[in-house]
Amino acid sequence: MKRLRWLGVSGGILILALVMGGCARQESSEKAAGTTAANARPAIVFMTDFGTANDAVAICKAVMLGIAPDARILDITHQVTPFSIEEGSRFLAGVSPYYPAGTVFVAVVDPGVGTSRKAVVVKTKKGQYFVLPDNGLVSPVIERDGLDSAREITNTGWMIGQTVSSTFHGRDIFSPVGAHLAAGWDFTLVGPEVQQLVRLTPKVATTTDKGIEGDIIGLDDPFGSLISDISGDEFKKLGYNLGDKIAVQLNKKPVTLPYVKTFMDVPVGELLLYVDSRGRVGLAVNERNFRWRTRSRRPCRCSFPRKGRRSRASDANRAPDFRNVQTAMYGVAAMSPQQLLIGLAVPARSI
Repeated sequence: MKRLRWLGVSGGILILALVMGGCARQESSEKAAGTTAANARPAIVFMTDFGTANDAVAICKAVMLGIAPDARILDITHQVTPFSIEEGSRFLAGVSPYYPAGTVFVAVVDPGVGTSRKAVVVKTKKGQYFVLPDNGLVSPVIERDGLDSAREITNTGWMIGQTVSSTFHGRDIFSPVGAHLAAGWDFTLVGPEVQQLVRLTPKVATTTDKGIEGDIIGLDDPFGSLISDISGDEFKKLGYNLGDKIAVQLNKKPVTLPYVKTFMDVPVGELLLYVDSRGRVGLAVNERNFRWRTRSRRPCRCSFPRKGRRSRASDANRAPDFRNVQTAMYGVAAMSPQQLLIGLAVPARSI
């Protein structure tokens, strides 16, 4: 009996020790997580259309690090098509969901630099900050995440100094303001509240009983794939199945290509239609460049017929119908062997 009592007491002590140990470990983990969060280096996510052929990006980063030396500066891209606010807004909206609350985004695609357009800081309901020109660049982000508040940058104490260039606000305004935010400065002190931001009016694909018509909104470089504004969900309503060949119109020029899941579903060098990782319809060539192959240029309209409807693109693979055969034959005869080889390698139809 005494032995049983001793075992019961020992078991109770052991259970109590295990419980207390578990609580201590949990408390220690929570403290460690809190310490890690408190000591995390602030992040500045940077995007411009400056390119990399000059020193503009390096200068902006130097300004940021001079104010917030502990900040991590991460690049989205500096190859936004020059002056293309729409493209910049698409990149900004595509990247920002993957960063946490408190992240500071500095985005400079600013064809109106030096004019009356405002320089602003925008805070979203997700708790992210966007330092940029008030030209619609942040519109898709606001539509998705919601607007908490926005302020015009007027406080010169947040800028690089009293003298501000009329052509390089990336250096003089946006970079220092982004760095001050990353360093923990109070957002409300940057300037007065902005009641109404400039909004982009995005192009929207249209669906009819005949099919869908939209725009090519970007290139997936360096691969040269075309990105449309047509969602995969809307495209699937046209009735196509994987493996179907689709007669597509690109700037009213016909091309027929298969609808597949991924690039290697067709032989190397073959064209294809697919739904990309962001849920948009894309056009590509397996291990080749669609833009170069088809000589594609923007702006470019694209249309997709409903399954079963005839399109002018159904004749895309027929030989060209030369109205003046003599002229056509003369042109071929006048070609050098090198030109003939190039002509065989590149499709005759282009957009």
